[in-house]
Amino acid sequence: MSPETTETFDIIVIGGGPGGSTVSTLTAKQGHRVLLLEKETFPRYQIGESLLPSTVHGIGKLLGVTDKLREAGFTKKNGGTFRWGSSPEPWTFSFAVSPKLAGPTSFAYQVERMKFDQILLDNAREHGVEVREACTVVDVLEDGERVGGVRYVDSDGREHSVTADFVVDASGNKGRTHRFVGGERNYSEFFRNLALFGYFEGGKRLPAPNSGNILSAAFEDGWFWYIPLTPDLTSVGVVVHQNAAEKVQGDPEQALQNLIDSCPLIKEHLADAKRVTSGPYGELRVRKDYSYCNTKFWKPGMVLIGDAACFVDPVFSSGVHLATYSGMLAARSINSCRAGLVDEDAAFQEFERRYRREYGVFYEFLVSFYVMQASEESYFWEAKKITNCPLTELEAFVELVGGVASGEAGLTDASALSDQLAGSAQSLADAAGDMSEQVGAVHASGVVSRAMSEGARVQAQALLGPDGAEVDPLFPGGLVSSADGLHWVRPVA
Repeated sequence: MSPETTETFDIIVIGGGPGGSTVSTLTAKQGHRVLLLEKETFPRYQIGESLLPSTVHGIGKLLGVTDKLREAGFTKKNGGTFRWGSSPEPWTFSFAVSPKLAGPTSFAYQVERMKFDQILLDNAREHGVEVREACTVVDVLEDGERVGGVRYVDSDGREHSVTADFVVDASGNKGRTHRFVGGERNYSEFFRNLALFGYFEGGKRLPAPNSGNILSAAFEDGWFWYIPLTPDLTSVGVVVHQNAAEKVQGDPEQALQNLIDSCPLIKEHLADAKRVTSGPYGELRVRKDYSYCNTKFWKPGMVLIGDAACFVDPVFSSGVHLATYSGMLAARSINSCRAGLVDEDAAFQEFERRYRREYGVFYEFLVSFYVMQASEESYFWEAKKITNCPLTELEAFVELVGGVASGEAGLTDASALSDQLAGSAQSLADAAGDMSEQVGAVHASGVVSRAMSEGARVQAQALLGPDGAEVDPLFPGGLVSSADGLHWVRPVA
């Protein structure tokens, strides 16, 4: 194809990760011609391996991949285990604690992203999406105030132009195309962390039925994740504040070992393990783990989803949840505009308000959760103590980490956020203490969470069909999803 040749599609998606695959599939299911451009060649390595129930049973159901995920044999995750807070002993939560998650869908998966992302991308192909790998988008085409396409370079170095009604940027945190939406990328004052991670074989497992849980362990300089991907393979990473950056510099092998030695629980779990040193899991990787949020999520003809729009610290495994959730919201908006159900401004305002809210509740809760460290004199945790969070109930915690809670919030500076939040993080620490002392009482709790449950709506609608459809808008004057979960409609008066 010569550089002068221009193709036309209805929708162009930049990026083939979970967010890009989600929006591609859910728009192609409506008969739209969708082109997905991925700069790498799958399968490719990616971090972010711990899923939440709403992704597996809600959006996974809409995509039609629940059977494929089950057949892939991914490790089942019933909840999470934390060595975090005032109690010196690990404590565990189960997704089944929440009435919104109880039942046969009260679990998620730990996934090897090379396999999981391939399943979603192949599923997009099966639904008619034109997927082109090893293709890098180099420019966005604009016609006045509206985006109308992209230019990309293929694996042979040839340049191509493609026009479309809508462009979706799912290129992640390292993409550059988000700039075409305008606005700024604001970085959090609190979560400017560094992550060092690798993979081990032969690591210890938690006792059943929690052997598939993610284990998160706090220590003086930060926290570890310990994710059992298979019976033998474990993803192990440490997140430290930028003030402790020197501890992840130099020889990464020695740096990781020193940090493991500083966290007794992780050291115990890795006592008989050996680090993987070859293949895609053989590299020790360092990554900036800076939380951020763009001031604009869309402009006419273009929308940002997943990490292209915002990113939050991964302690609650929110990455794939936010990517697929925003992909679903964007698909609803595009489908609605092309079907003439609502105008573009109303459709994408609904997208942005919902996505900002879901991101915001994770962010606000993390600010408070980071206070839950026994050694509060640590500078890493002192930086988080200037704000508190009003969440005081166990169910709110479980619904949040299960991906089924949301609340009105945004990414702001320290003083503004401090003014917005009320209550005390100590109440959450107390809940953690109660868990470690009396798990049965926790499960018997009848407290009704004040947190709203947008993710639960997605899961219920996917499982129940029309019987789970939204009736009331989440915002005054807002929209609701259609019975099939793929459009926005005006609520019935």
